[in-house]
This record gives sequence, C-alpha cells and structure tokens, in this order.
Amino acid sequence: MVKPFLPQLVYMEPRALEYPLGRRLNKKFTDMGIEIRETTSHNQVRNLPGENDFQRYRVAKSTLVVGVRKTLKFDTSKPSAEYAIPLATGCMGHCHYCYLQTTMGSKPYIRTYVNVEEILDAAEKYMQERAPEVTRFEASCTSDIVGVDHLTHSLKRAIEYFGESTTGRLRFVTKFAHVDHLLDARHHGKTRFRFSINADYVIKYLEPGTSSLKDRFAAAAKVAQAGYPLGFIVAPIYLHEGWQEGYRHMFEKLKDSLPDVAKKDLTFEFIQHRFTKPAKRTIQKNYPMTKLEMDEMRRKWKWGRYGIGKYVYTDEEQEDIKTRLGTYLEEYFPTATLEYFT
Repeated sequence: MVKPFLPQLVYMEPRALEYPLGRRLNKKFTDMGIEIRETTSHNQVRNLPGENDFQRYRVAKSTLVVGVRKTLKFDTSKPSAEYAIPLATGCMGHCHYCYLQTTMGSKPYIRTYVNVEEILDAAEKYMQERAPEVTRFEASCTSDIVGVDHLTHSLKRAIEYFGESTTGRLRFVTKFAHVDHLLDARHHGKTRFRFSINADYVIKYLEPGTSSLKDRFAAAAKVAQAGYPLGFIVAPIYLHEGWQEGYRHMFEKLKDSLPDVAKKDLTFEFIQHRFTKPAKRTIQKNYPMTKLEMDEMRRKWKWGRYGIGKYVYTDEEQEDIKTRLGTYLEEYFPTATLEYFT
C-alpha cells in the first residue's frame, strides 16, 4: 500500500503564519523534524537539493510549499463544473501522462493554501451571482487534493462548508486511498467524491506513486458507505496492447468491489489520452524510460484551450473507445450516468 504523503522538505511563506492553518502546519512539521525553509513566495523557491534536473524534479515532487492564495478569481472548469476552487496545486504522484507536467513547468512541488476561509468566501460570491441555479466547484483541477488533505484538512473544511450551502456543490477526484479522515465529514450529500481508475497496465506502468486499483476500490466502498455521492473518472483511456480486455477487467472488478448503496447514484466520466508537444518534451525529460506512446503520426491533431494544439486518438479509435467502454458500462452498471466523453 502507498503510504500517505509526507514532505521531505517544507517551504513556509511568512504570511502563512498569520493564519491558524499555517501555524498548525508549521508546528506539525517542526515537531516531526522536517526541514522548514522560509520563502517570500512559491516563485522564489530555489536551490532544491539534487545534482541534476532529474534528481531535483524528484525532490520537488516531495516538497510542500505552505502559502497564501493571492488570486481569488476562479478559473472555469468545464465540463466537470462551473468553477475550479483552488485549495492546493501540484501532486505527489508520478503519472507520466499528467497535464501538470507542463502547466506547472519547472515548479512541480506541491502547494497548499492556508487562507481557506477567504477562498470559501470567494466561492460564496460566485454562488450568489448564479443563484438560484446550482454552482458546482471542482477541487482537483490543479492537484490531487486528497493526497495532501490528511495533513491540512482543507478539503474536509470545504466539504462541510458546501454541506451547509443551498446552491453550492463540491466535486473532486483522486488516485489516493487515504480517505479515512473524510468519512465523518458533514457533507449532506452535496459533495461528489470521485476516483480516477484505469486498466491494470496503465496503473502499473504509467501511474507510479499512486494507490493501487484494489486500494482505490476499497476506499470508494468506504466513501459510499459514508453516504457520499460517488463517481469514477476513467482517464486517460489509453490504447495499450490488450486494452479491450484490460478495461473490461477493470469494470468487472469495480462491480465486485462496490456495495449496493454505491450503485444508486453513480456517475462516470470518460477521458481519452491526449498530449501536446510541450508535454511530450517534458515527459520524456522527466521519465526517459516511459512506456507512454506519443507518436504524432498515429494521432489526430486538435485545437485545445488557449490555442494550444493537442494530439488525440483518430476518429475511428475514438468511436471504438466510446462503443466498447459504453457497452461495458451498460453491462456492469446499467443505472449509472455517463456525464461525458472527451
């Protein structure tokens, strides 16, 4: 079993100590004997240990920056939700395909923000603008928030905040099974707890440092028993050798793992593998031995957000994915909702 994340190195912004969470984290890491360095801003984090980029990258992935979220303007988060709520940035996992490889550039460390109440106040304003319509907030656009929340409990605070909301709903997705501290949260059914799942091949070769599929399924069963609405994101759908049987096996194991209560309000999201040229360069630099196939000649080129082109599967392959996984979904979870395929 993958152990819960514990940083090897912590950077603390001085302003973070003005907030109760910042002071608690500072005491927690001091008591644990973890090295704490001061930084005026996460952008000023310099001189990470390591003799080369390869080593420094791995140190960065086990480094936590405790800071204050300055920008309280939320990004949109289609098709998952109306807005992304920024509680943390970065991830301790080493998924080769992850889009954070490029969006975080040379700063792949994990950042957690201690001004949680200010972030929630900002969310409230977005809800008021859209009222009486429901406004959904995605908490895992730029991080795997569950992976760090056993240390911060920021996500737990947000779950209970939205639990009391009339028009707000919270969503997040994780590849980690460390959910026990969230099971007693007063969510009142207003947070959808989702797990990212995949075929065994993808998890084994392309998702190092994350919880096993078996552990994710066990965590999902706990979450369902705790009354959370449950969902699964199959992402990235990756056409490896034997993928058809690999994904069938995944659905089969999932059905066997979930209690009946989990199957009453179940959602799925399907996301095919895609990559950009900058992502390809970064991935090959950080994971030079990767088995991830990124051959532009075998893909379809498509305009992405912000004018950056990306490579996706061909129309024929996409149709095959939709048909096959749609058939599996109908067979194993006939009452579930497929929210989108992209």
